[in-house]
Amino acid sequence: MHGYSTRLELRIDWDDMDLFGHVNNLAILRYVQAARVNYLEIIGLMQSQAKSKIGPILASTSCRFRKPLYYPGQVRVFSKSDQIKNSSFRIRHAVYNDRNEIAAEAEDIIVLFDFRQNTKLTIPDEIRMKIEKLEKMKPDNA
Repeated sequence: MHGYSTRLELRIDWDDMDLFGHVNNLAILRYVQAARVNYLEIIGLMQSQAKSKIGPILASTSCRFRKPLYYPGQVRVFSKSDQIKNSSFRIRHAVYNDRNEIAAEAEDIIVLFDFRQNTKLTIPDEIRMKIEKLEKMKPDNA
């Protein structure tokens, strides 16, 4: 989709369904979580967490459900970061069904965290540049 830097395709599983015959809202949030982790892997934050105990934490998340999803099917989750602050950045997600209709929109705020010191950190220039390169941002627009 236009304006999104990453794409993740996922299969809708039978156990994603609820009593009403459509995909449960928590399953949609799992799709968003998979896209979030994919994004964080692309910029190298998941790998750094394993090595240095410095990595991302989810500070907040929100989701607006637009259209029901059904089994069987596929979803595509498009993600982009459109805001980088001192110690956090925002990832926006758009979840589409296999008919190219938007099913949900989500937003995550990610904070860089030192798990040894139990404190948030300033996002290093290296990570900031990876996000900017992925998003093709200009530093003054970040």
